[in-house]
Amino acid sequence: MEGSGIGREENGMNDIWSKRVQGTKTLYYSRKLRFNDMFAERYKALFDVNEDRSLRILEIGCGPGALAGALHRWYPKAEVTGVDRDSAFISFARKHENGITFVEGDITALPFADNSFDVVISHTVSEHIEPSIFYGVQMRLLKENGSCLVLSSRRGIHIAPDCLSSSDVEKRFWEKAKRYDDTLNQYSICRYPMNEAQLPASMESYGFRNTSTGFVTVDLTPDHPKYSNTIAHEMIDADRYADIDAIDSVFYKMPEYFTVKEIEEMKRMTHAKYDIRIAQYDRGERQWDTNVVIIMVIRGVKFDV
Repeated sequence: MEGSGIGREENGMNDIWSKRVQGTKTLYYSRKLRFNDMFAERYKALFDVNEDRSLRILEIGCGPGALAGALHRWYPKAEVTGVDRDSAFISFARKHENGITFVEGDITALPFADNSFDVVISHTVSEHIEPSIFYGVQMRLLKENGSCLVLSSRRGIHIAPDCLSSSDVEKRFWEKAKRYDDTLNQYSICRYPMNEAQLPASMESYGFRNTSTGFVTVDLTPDHPKYSNTIAHEMIDADRYADIDAIDSVFYKMPEYFTVKEIEEMKRMTHAKYDIRIAQYDRGERQWDTNVVIIMVIRGVKFDV
């Protein structure tokens, strides 16, 4: 679902996004942190969804299912459905998130009846889909007085520890990859970006009313004493998964420019660096590396005219 216009691989699966843009583990484990239950009340205050009602909630562009899983926990009386056009994401989600219906489908041909959902939600999807299509589909699917929730990641803060600094070998690898990578243009990624003023204005222009905005700041700092050892390890490993997925993606996209040996050596060096960071944490050697994620929530309501 994330990335309108992406076709299918030769194997018949639509796994181009998960292979070439953002890996399955990258999205799943970063979002497991982003939508951890410790942040639930911040999101729920902005969602303004009645958790005592038996609602039908649809997540468009659900990826590998982390947000849908959070919605299932936060709204236990609701029926949660997630849809994404990437086959690998849907397969992963079905194995890792229980109690949710996951459907493979394209936003231009979703297999749902008109006026069938109380809430439609998306996260980092709006920037990839033409707005009239993006909001038109949600207007069609929502019941009267239904809520449209658009979550958009804004520029945050990312400070890496010294042990993750790139070697000369790694720098040359990424410089070469950048030289040959045409993914953004090839798959129309982030073709419709909007700033913090344009996002709510766009929602209103397509017929939604009672529009509101808010921001959730997620502070992911492993060395902060408020976080358990388990959560701190998950923060470090989420970045590890992202880096390993990015290396694999290079090989998927441009195998003619890189050898298997180069890819495996890059992955070996990456794992070694993250193992050092984990060891530093376990020894109590604070690095104060941090990843501060800012998520804008835009909420609108469908009123039939």
